[in-house]
Amino acid sequence: MSAPPADGTPIRTAVVGLGWAARSIWLPRLRRNPAFTVIAAVDPDERGRAAAAEMEGADRLPVLAAVHDLDPAEVDLAVVAVPNHLHCDVATELLAKGIPVFLEKPVCLTSEEAERLAAAERSGGAVLLAGSAARYRADVRGLYRIAARLGRIRHVELAWVRARGVPDRGGWFTQRSLAGGGALVDLGWHLFDIAVPLLGTAAFRHAIGTVSSDFITQRSSRAAWRGDDDGPVLSGGTDVEDTARGFLVTDDGRSVVLHASWASHEALDTTRVTIDGSAGSATLHCTFGFSPNRLEKSTLTRTVDGTTRPVAVPTEPIGTEYDRQLDMVPAQLRDPAGRGRVIEEVRRTIGAIERVYTSARIPQEVRESVSAPV
Repeated sequence: MSAPPADGTPIRTAVVGLGWAARSIWLPRLRRNPAFTVIAAVDPDERGRAAAAEMEGADRLPVLAAVHDLDPAEVDLAVVAVPNHLHCDVATELLAKGIPVFLEKPVCLTSEEAERLAAAERSGGAVLLAGSAARYRADVRGLYRIAARLGRIRHVELAWVRARGVPDRGGWFTQRSLAGGGALVDLGWHLFDIAVPLLGTAAFRHAIGTVSSDFITQRSSRAAWRGDDDGPVLSGGTDVEDTARGFLVTDDGRSVVLHASWASHEALDTTRVTIDGSAGSATLHCTFGFSPNRLEKSTLTRTVDGTTRPVAVPTEPIGTEYDRQLDMVPAQLRDPAGRGRVIEEVRRTIGAIERVYTSARIPQEVRESVSAPV
């Protein structure tokens, strides 16, 4: 196993997968952060390798075709941002050979995959880190501070509703066999992630949900800000939901409402989190992600005894949460208690997602009705 680097020594990092997330989020931030040095990139697709070679500062970056070409003695961390269906296979191969992995969400697509990741983490002795950054936002941290003064948390409402934001329609994002699901797997994973500090280790005892696909075939609903708006609709069609709604109850009696939508009737992309406690409630309105079609600023309020008061939250550039999460990675790699921590959270999250999908029971005829491109 590659030993964690000593304090002050840059973390030798390989970026695996050279799609939008790697090129727009991770590679630029890794290069700016002095705690990391990017030593290689990996992509089996020749087009991805060619695109990486054209990126600024990529002239001396080795771009490999397969993860087995990475040497554990030379790599301290692999940032994995491949399509969803490859997350488990790529991460387990790296973990088993002793390379720590920072894995983009969704960490896995099934409970069986979660157990494969756990086994690889144990066998290779390397740590698995998860790349969902929403809980590192300044406004979400402000919400957590208020939550600590709300008494016993009774109920949490989590919603991320985009006006228009279906990613890569007709590509892998909207094919269940490649993405594992639609808005619930994509946006919903972030929502479950920010619920972890609020609910702790509580498991979900009950989960029901519904899904729908009213917007997914509309060209106007595509995520223009990702650069897919003018691209072709690929031949794969679509068989995932653009909207999911769920109601869950923990084993200690707390309830959670979840609403994740890639597209809607709304004018702006909006994220809303409400916490009801025994001593008051709090609500955060903001916009997660990179869409420019967003609320002008985040607003946070606290309500006690019928009086609602605003709580100041700092304004920060879009994407700051990803910088903040990267700043935490060196300490997480050195933490001897870190191994297995992400897996425990992942088991609860993917278990809840699976149960919402099972409850929804999407009929085959509904899947087929949204398969033809418009």
